Amino acid sequence: MKIILKNLTKRYPNRNRKIKEDVIAVNNFDFEIPDGELIGLLGPSGCGKSTTLNMICGLEQPTEGKIFFGEDDVTALPPENRGVGMVFQSYALYPHLTVRQNIRFPLENRKGKEKLSNEEMDRMAEEAARMVQIENLMDRKPGEMSGGQQQRVAIARALVKRPRVLLLDEPLSNLDARLRLQTREEIRRIQKETGITTVFVTHDQEEAMSISDRIVVMEVGVVQQIGRPQDVYDDPANLFVAKFLGTPAVNLFDGRVEKRKVYVGEDAILEVPDVPDQPVTVGIRPEGFEPDEQGSLPCSLISVEVMGRDTSVVAKHPAFLGEQIRTIIDSDERPDGKSDVVRFRIRPNKVHLFVPETGERVRFTLPRKEARIAHI
Repeated sequence: MKIILKNLTKRYPNRNRKIKEDVIAVNNFDFEIPDGELIGLLGPSGCGKSTTLNMICGLEQPTEGKIFFGEDDVTALPPENRGVGMVFQSYALYPHLTVRQNIRFPLENRKGKEKLSNEEMDRMAEEAARMVQIENLMDRKPGEMSGGQQQRVAIARALVKRPRVLLLDEPLSNLDARLRLQTREEIRRIQKETGITTVFVTHDQEEAMSISDRIVVMEVGVVQQIGRPQDVYDDPANLFVAKFLGTPAVNLFDGRVEKRKVYVGEDAILEVPDVPDQPVTVGIRPEGFEPDEQGSLPCSLISVEVMGRDTSVVAKHPAFLGEQIRTIIDSDERPDGKSDVVRFRIRPNKVHLFVPETGERVRFTLPRKEARIAHI
């Protein structure tokens, strides 16, 4: 079931009486989610992602715009008539009911021709439980289960209705790191098996990038970029997207373009033949640094942290916009940790330029030859 959002906007009255303008939680969201895809709504707290999900579900009514499921306009439909399954951060399980009863609960309210027998409800509950691999826990109550198991019950309860759309609102936030990894893999597996169009809300960019077909990055109610996770990471639309995606975060420097070269402080790191002279913010991904004794970017070495396959080199540079540069390099290339200085060669495809005042991306074309400047 494809979902179409047309100019979706949500405003709330401002609680500050001195400010007459409304608070805009979601601003002119225009997007089509293809049938069967898992879409990650990603952004910091307060960016409007949960409000968007609640409007898709029907818990919130949009101030402006339309919502379509396929060809059906569902904008004014109540939640129970939209055919959606919702999974909340808090699980929202009934503590006095068993797993079987919790999963069955959405089926027990059906009336008329849709009413099911006890045998049919049990069969459907068992099918949903098998899908999330908790069929051996059907007689337990939520208090007797781990957080990960409770989340699976919540997912099974959403799936038992055989919804047209599955909506997940920060479903992994209450789990520890290992359970988060395991449960997100299960969510992806279930979504692939069922083919249900799924919208997954999270502030964790690693979660969104690992399981989503496409991600939607939002800030203060405005969509910043939509695309496949790797494409958005490699080609961010603006400085906000570049900063929000990536662990460790992108390294930012105060720079300038002068005579077709990018300078970080006094160090020329890259040729950009099609960019006019201007001040820029230079963003370099952690994996964009290569230790090289003839490298164009000398830095003060702070530490070398071995992490197994990879090594993190922590350094400083006068033009760096922060405290410490964090790079990720292959462990075989790690520099001498006793040295005071480390020089880097910069990978051109890991460099992004931005307008300092607006964060707008400054595009450039790399020369055909390998555009790495070892020494200028």
